[in-house]
Amino acid sequence: MRFVARRAGFYGLVAVAAVVMNFVLPRLMPGDPGTALLSRFRGKLAPEALAPLRAAFGLGDEPLPTQFVRYVADVLHGDLGTSIAYFPQPVSAVIAEALPWTLLLTGSALCLSFTLGTAMGIWAAWFRGGLVDRVAPPVLTLLGAFPYFWVAMLLLYAFGFTLRLAPAGHAMSDGATPAWTWAFVVDVARHAALPVASIVLTSLGGWTLSMRNVMVTMLGTDVVALARAKGLSPVRVALVYAARNALLPQVTGFGMAVGFVVGGALLTEVVFAYPGQGYVLVQAVRAQDYPLLQGVFLVLTLAVLAANFVVDVVVRALDPRTRGTS
Repeated sequence: MRFVARRAGFYGLVAVAAVVMNFVLPRLMPGDPGTALLSRFRGKLAPEALAPLRAAFGLGDEPLPTQFVRYVADVLHGDLGTSIAYFPQPVSAVIAEALPWTLLLTGSALCLSFTLGTAMGIWAAWFRGGLVDRVAPPVLTLLGAFPYFWVAMLLLYAFGFTLRLAPAGHAMSDGATPAWTWAFVVDVARHAALPVASIVLTSLGGWTLSMRNVMVTMLGTDVVALARAKGLSPVRVALVYAARNALLPQVTGFGMAVGFVVGGALLTEVVFAYPGQGYVLVQAVRAQDYPLLQGVFLVLTLAVLAANFVVDVVVRALDPRTRGTS
């Protein structure tokens, strides 16, 4: 419990720092939401409306500490302001509509890349010098060197426009009604296939290489030598005695990979016009929608921090060696 409380305190401090930066950085940028909204409705709003608009967005003439206290109070009540790009929708409603798509994309890509990369790493280490060991790590590492959006555009051109094997964009077909039916689930899966594949291909090499290296080290330990001396089956030696112990560094890396995958998903969503946080973020930048930018950054930051906190707790529970340390 002391460990959990200590990690919760650490991530709480990081969250507070994120909130402070989220408040300060937009105020250092040129312009403000009130001016942007006034220019958007040029000819429909009088210039005298600027002062009330700035006050509505929390940018009045009050001192910064007063504005910050009000901003924190609004955030704690779930009020992230009003969006300019989607005016008059509140920011929380825009984020709530787009967040499930981003969670679907990042969750699917992260779980698939972790599972496939770990399995390929185990295979490559167990059959050292084989075809998988000689081909998979270098090829996948090369793919991982390319940006997410580059691989996404390549897959979009090859499978979306040239071969037409998968939908070229969006999260579902035009006219589709969200419902828990097999037809809708299959439609969503088809539209998510290329975005997920682009993220998986660029992140698969890291999982494969790290699992392969740790697995090779584990195969040279006394535990594995003893298991082989007992005459245990190769499958049991590989999975129970070697792979299970090699998984701990992979689980630790899972938390660190969340941030990278989320960043890659934002760019991938833009390429495929996928209606997640990345697509919303681009619309916010184009419209100089500072409240929406603040909201998206804050939600994504807190989500990544929460994922890392959960991973820290899980690793602590799985690794007996860490339980004796405070």
